[in-house]
Amino acid sequence: MCAARTIFLTGFPGFIAGRLIELLAQDDQAQFLLLVHPSMLARAHRQLVRLEARAPNAKGRFKLLAGDITEPNLGLRASELERARREATTLFHLAAVYDLAVDRETAMRVNVEGTRNVNRFALDLQNLARYNYVSTCYVAGKRRGMIREDELVHSAGFRNYYEESKYLAEVEVAALRRDLPVTIYRPSVVCGDSQTGETAKYDGIYYLINYILMQPDLLSLVNIGNKRVRLNVVPVDFVVRAMATLANDERAAGATVHLADPDPLTTYDLFETIAEAVAGHGSRLHVPPTLVRSTLQLPFSEAITGLPRVGVPYFFIEQTYDTTRARALLDPHGISCPPFASYVRALVDFARRHPEL
Repeated sequence: MCAARTIFLTGFPGFIAGRLIELLAQDDQAQFLLLVHPSMLARAHRQLVRLEARAPNAKGRFKLLAGDITEPNLGLRASELERARREATTLFHLAAVYDLAVDRETAMRVNVEGTRNVNRFALDLQNLARYNYVSTCYVAGKRRGMIREDELVHSAGFRNYYEESKYLAEVEVAALRRDLPVTIYRPSVVCGDSQTGETAKYDGIYYLINYILMQPDLLSLVNIGNKRVRLNVVPVDFVVRAMATLANDERAAGATVHLADPDPLTTYDLFETIAEAVAGHGSRLHVPPTLVRSTLQLPFSEAITGLPRVGVPYFFIEQTYDTTRARALLDPHGISCPPFASYVRALVDFARRHPEL
């Protein structure tokens, strides 16, 4: 870790943000200014208590600031704003609406205008060494084929307002590279911890895990995956370790990196891997992908499978994400995305033990 610094972070107490600051706090010299929406302050306080219990050396180094990225000056009091402008050396912007079904007004207000406000804040920081922005691989929208890390602007369209708003926000952040040392991180589908399986939300790959868990012996026999389409899944511990490391690596200034699995499984193979972990055997039958997709789009399918219709397209996206730059930056640090098969049992075991989150 680097010398004394003050980290300003938005998005706490979100799952990724919470894991990230716990890792960053291993630097005994780091101080933290955490922007928290007023509605989340009680939860943020509870999370800090748990964090400090696990890491006593972190106690007293966190300052919660009530604010809102959608407001001018992030909704901070004048004294807090001045302190942040003077002290912050590292900025992490994670706050966003991560909801595929978000309405347009909310998506644009939080993800786009909120990011513009954070950008204005970043430009006013007197000692900023790095602006770290968390985007998503799905800024690629409806593009098909290989998506490179140095590609962004396109006219292919989007599946929902989440994708569109994150795309527009990343365009705004990328434009700051003329004036600021910016690193943009694009995670793919984030799941739980590769060691403990811990997660805060059942979405993404958990739709498939929890589907098979409903009737393991029966549902594991019929593979509903696709042999042509890959779903890129990454564990949260890989994502936060990569971000914490690259935030201190000068080579990452100005870079956009895909925090994605360089060798993702097809949804067919994902099903087989999960079925083995859940039921101890693979499938016996394979349903044609066209039939699976049309069935999942029916009104009653969501209640039966647990997969929201808004999430269905993500199991049929013909995109792959180039990780050349990410690997070049992370390999010297010994950081790589573990293969899904190496941690699927941790995810399944956690989901079994915690049917409700």
